[in-house]
Amino acid sequence: MREVAFIKQNKEKWLSFEKAIVNNDFDNPDELASQYIHVINDLAYAQTYYHKSKVITYLNQLSANAYQKIYKTKTTDTNRIISFWKTEVPLICYQYRKFIYIAFIIFFAFTFIGAISAANDGEFVRSVLGDNYVNMSLENIEAGDPVAVYKSGSNWGSFIGITINNLRVGLIAFVLGVFLGVGTLYIMFNNCIMLGSFQYFFYDKGVFWESVRGIWIHGAMEIFAIVIECAAGLILGASILFPATYSRYTSFKKGAKIGVKILISTFPFTFAAGFLEGFITRYSNIMPHWLSVGIILITLSIISYYYLIYPFKIQKQVTQPQNLSPVIH
Repeated sequence: MREVAFIKQNKEKWLSFEKAIVNNDFDNPDELASQYIHVINDLAYAQTYYHKSKVITYLNQLSANAYQKIYKTKTTDTNRIISFWKTEVPLICYQYRKFIYIAFIIFFAFTFIGAISAANDGEFVRSVLGDNYVNMSLENIEAGDPVAVYKSGSNWGSFIGITINNLRVGLIAFVLGVFLGVGTLYIMFNNCIMLGSFQYFFYDKGVFWESVRGIWIHGAMEIFAIVIECAAGLILGASILFPATYSRYTSFKKGAKIGVKILISTFPFTFAAGFLEGFITRYSNIMPHWLSVGIILITLSIISYYYLIYPFKIQKQVTQPQNLSPVIH
């Protein structure tokens, strides 16, 4: 497209966006974020095809002002680490919330497939979990402690080993997103089939509630974090498949950067899950029901709030009226 045609096609949109920024005239937070993305895409297009054009300077100015509006809160955190989890990650989760929703839909679908498969094939659980694990679980159930497997090993040894393994699974789920997201889906499929069949196994043996009280003390954060990590992998895959106005390489770098930030944000929850599994889960069969259920609800509420609710709160805060200072990238 010739530069004149490009400017003519987008001029009204840019001027309207510029006016809206100055006057804080946005009907809802989604509108500001959506128009900002359009301007960034236009800027990338101009930088690619009109290297020496003044339109690049103008779009830089416009996108900088929009960035100030979206990403600068009224009070700026001096601590970069705090601001990363407090503001940056929630804003990313808001912008890419559809990937998180899709990851959860896939998670529930695959888990359901695992449960249904176990219900319709008596040998399916053994084919997934292995004979040794199933036999050990049957022995534990007969002994009156279905989740005794979590008592094996020392507290610290279990905590460290489990945490390292969960970090490895999350990292693999993200990195395999580079294969257009198919690798991430494969990791999700394997883990969800295991989870679904595992839970049905306990249901079939009449100890479903006992298994829930034990497994989900740590599983609420552990499984939730893995789903978020898979969402990061899907973002990475989508950045390659759907580069929009970016070059495919530029889109990939952007997707990788976003995905890594989301991946890192899950680490505290993964450490917390490892701690719970190493130090708390082993006592699930002797602790009061209200305590085990309380731990499950609290941990699930914390991680759900951070990834599903808090991003909307932060997005709303950063799009409130504020005084902007022009910034040139």
